[in-house]
Amino acid sequence: MTNRTLFSREEMLEMNIKTLRERTVELEEIVEVAFRQQARWNPEISRVEVRESVNKILSLRDVFHLLQLGAEIDRLTDEHLITGPIYDILKADLGMFGIDELFGLELAGLYGTIGKTNFGDIDVNKPLVVDRLNEAGKDGGMCHTFMDDIVGAIAAAASTRVAQVSNEEEAKKDPTVKEIKLDLDI
Repeated sequence: MTNRTLFSREEMLEMNIKTLRERTVELEEIVEVAFRQQARWNPEISRVEVRESVNKILSLRDVFHLLQLGAEIDRLTDEHLITGPIYDILKADLGMFGIDELFGLELAGLYGTIGKTNFGDIDVNKPLVVDRLNEAGKDGGMCHTFMDDIVGAIAAAASTRVAQVSNEEEAKKDPTVKEIKLDLDI
């Protein structure tokens, strides 16, 4: 894959899953955070729906770029290839740094204001894998300064996408709604 800059959605999904695993994150951990986030509002959702949304999000170009860049920054920090004061800031996951949250907000923002709101909730409460990543980095383990926010944002976006799909399906049940076929693959 050297000297390539463009990838298919399937390739981006595959590379993102591989990168997540390299950074100690399994897909099902993200699914669980997204499922719990959305199940509070819609107890009828399934993990299958949520997994589908997580996969869809991981196949998006902007998500690919954010995830790959964030993982690379964390990796370079682990290998001490980033120097100067920024190394200490990244290694400590300094709360006042905030650039990692910008990655999260940008990613979750692909699903609008609700995506950002869901990300804020996950970022503050740090459920499950998000907490594990956050704590591991602070305990001297792998640097997850960017990964904890990216994972939280993927879960937030997936949770929001599930709600949007569910609302669309509900709207179709209304006899006054006329469906127009669009070829949207978002």
